[in-house]
Amino acid sequence: MTVTASAVQVCNHPLVQQNLTRLRDFQTPSGEFRRRAGELSRMLVYEAMRELAVRPVGVETPLGPAKGSVISDYVILAPVLRAGLILAEAAQEIIASARIYHIGLKRDEETLQAISYYAKLPDALPAEACVYVLDPMLATGGSAIAAISLFDKMGVKNVHLVSFVAAPEGIQKVQQKYPHVKITTGSIDDKLNDHGYIVPGLGDAGDRIFGT
Repeated sequence: MTVTASAVQVCNHPLVQQNLTRLRDFQTPSGEFRRRAGELSRMLVYEAMRELAVRPVGVETPLGPAKGSVISDYVILAPVLRAGLILAEAAQEIIASARIYHIGLKRDEETLQAISYYAKLPDALPAEACVYVLDPMLATGGSAIAAISLFDKMGVKNVHLVSFVAAPEGIQKVQQKYPHVKITTGSIDDKLNDHGYIVPGLGDAGDRIFGT
C-alpha cells in the first residue's frame, strides 16, 4: 500500500508518544483519557500550524520598539463531530481568531461510508483560507474525504488533516482523492480490521472522550 510520505507528518515528539500511549491503554479512565486527548490535540495542532503565513508588525516593549510578526492566514477549524471537538478546543486555545465550522458525519456500519447529517458552512470562503479538518481517527478515509470535499467545492485548496492515529488505507484514499492535502498524525498504525477500525488504534475516540 503506497503512502506519500512527504505529505504526511508523523509527530514523534516524546510527549506526543507518551500521551498517545496512555490513550491506547484500555485501562485509562475517561477523565484521564479526555485530559490526555486535550494535551495531545494541542501538540498535534501546534505542529500542523507550523507553516502558517505571518506578516511583520512592530510593538513597543517596556524598553523600546521591537520587530515581531502575527499570523496573516485566514484560519478555519473544521472539527468532525463529535470526537473532533477535543481537537477544536485545543486549536482555539492556540489561535483564538480562527473560525470554526462543525461538520457532522457518521459511518454506516454496513457500507463503512460516511453519511452527512450536519454542515453549516458559509456560501463562500476566501480561496486562500487555511482549513484544518480535525478528526482523531483517520480510518477508512470516508469521513475525511467527505469533510475535505465541502471545502474543495468552494475552491479552498489549503487543507490540512489532523488526527491522533491513522490507518495506511485511510491515508492512501485521502491522497488519491486529494493529493494536495497534508496530514499530521501521532502514528500510522498497522491496518484496518474487517469492521473498518484501526488496529491497534485506541478504540472509539468519541466514546472514550465523553465517557459514553
